[in-house]
Amino acid sequence: MTGDVREAQDEQGTAAAQTEPGAQERPLPQPRLSKRACEVHPFRAMQIGERANVMIAAGEDVIKLNVGQPDYGAPEPVRIAMRGLYDGRPLPYTESRGLPALREKISGFYARQHNVTVDPERIVVTEGGSSALLLAAALTVDDGDEVIIADPSYPTNRELVRSFGGVVVDVPTNAATRFHLTPQLLEDYWSKKTKAVMVTSPSNPTGTTISEDTLRAVCDYAAEHGAWRIVDETYLDLADVEEDGTRVLSVLSVDPNAIVCSSFSKYFGMTGWRLGWLVVPDGIVDAVDKLAANFFLSAHTPTQMAAMACFDDESLAISEQRRLELLERRTIVINGLADLGLPVDVAPNGAFYAYFDVSSTGLTATEFCERALTQAHVALTPGADFGEATADTHVRLSYAASRDALREGLKRLKAFVATLRA
Repeated sequence: MTGDVREAQDEQGTAAAQTEPGAQERPLPQPRLSKRACEVHPFRAMQIGERANVMIAAGEDVIKLNVGQPDYGAPEPVRIAMRGLYDGRPLPYTESRGLPALREKISGFYARQHNVTVDPERIVVTEGGSSALLLAAALTVDDGDEVIIADPSYPTNRELVRSFGGVVVDVPTNAATRFHLTPQLLEDYWSKKTKAVMVTSPSNPTGTTISEDTLRAVCDYAAEHGAWRIVDETYLDLADVEEDGTRVLSVLSVDPNAIVCSSFSKYFGMTGWRLGWLVVPDGIVDAVDKLAANFFLSAHTPTQMAAMACFDDESLAISEQRRLELLERRTIVINGLADLGLPVDVAPNGAFYAYFDVSSTGLTATEFCERALTQAHVALTPGADFGEATADTHVRLSYAASRDALREGLKRLKAFVATLRA
């Protein structure tokens, strides 16, 4: 017999022996995970939330101030619309870019809320704001492309860029720039490989908006150097009004060719509904249509249908009342943190976050959050979630919780910080 045949027969014999009763099974080789799966960073806000949930399930009283999730749900007209859809009617796939009627509603919202004209054909309805960011990265990033991002900023943006082979260029920011990029910072960190600039305004985790002049200058600099401008406006409609009473402008007012990501989660209180949208320039509509079809086919049909009620007068009035309520909660938090001696470098004027410095306690931000959870039963998010610049010094608190929860959480933190300083 040849060696090949002998080896084949040996293998057959071994396999047969392994299938006999009592034979010891050979462990199967373990397939390898992808490089991106091995290297992805944890989302600490969610991990802390899971730990808090375990504690709550065990009967412990935990105040959750770690996740940006409003304690209110969707406006009542939206809930009524959703309930009415589950009557047995067919709920087929929609177009990959979403229901035309919903895209018309979103377009009208831009005109009404921000005085900007957006063709509904440029709007793509997505499975949450995260899918909008996913599409934005997929549209713009190739292997080796550099994407400039402010540090600190929303962590998922970095992971999406890396997933498409891009290189994240983290730019340290501070209170002097309201934790946002500036044209000078772009110039300092620009290279021949720079492909895109990502801006989140209002910011997560700092809750600050970028000024109109700075936003315009940042977009102009990137456009003049042939780079995409990707702007996450998820929190835009929660922002304070300007001194003249007008709303904070959408980037589309200063850069009509920016790629804009947004969501129903925050202003409309629809976090678990998983619905968002993307606005793209005219020239890439076909490309985003194909990507959307391949990535998630279409967003959830009944959620799209119900979401059209978000733009009714009643729903918009409810959402605006909630925005004003968040301002009252902000006052509770800012005053409470001042009483604790934990400064907020820049007062938030947009998203429902306070980003405060814990370095005076002698703990790193991660240590502070770990001990706040186990000792004070308050869940917070450490700065390490948002980059390296403030990883050890700052902590994010979400004031999307109720007034009572905020007061109790601050009371517990005051006692906890007192033990640290004692």
